[in-house]
Amino acid sequence: MSGDLHIGAAGVWRRKVSFSFDGEQLNAYEGETLAAALYAQGRRTLRISRDDDGPRGAFCFMGICQECVVLIDGRQTEACRTPVREGLVAERLR
Repeated sequence: MSGDLHIGAAGVWRRKVSFSFDGEQLNAYEGETLAAALYAQGRRTLRISRDDDGPRGAFCFMGICQECVVLIDGRQTEACRTPVREGLVAERLR
């Protein structure tokens, strides 16, 4: 994917923070939600459906659909409602 889709990339300075998703160290800008930060880096699959093993990702980006639920620091949480912070640990649900 070309370009930088992160908020803050278009000249508005924001502090970068480091977090992990499925054991991979990633960076985001302070103020982004986890879902937006992952989407900006090309990560679309946030969990695997229990029903059909299909990929699921952020859909509504406002906490209504529950499609972006991941494990954040060991708790099931919506990625679209969770601001990225330094040291956050997130994992895909299976």
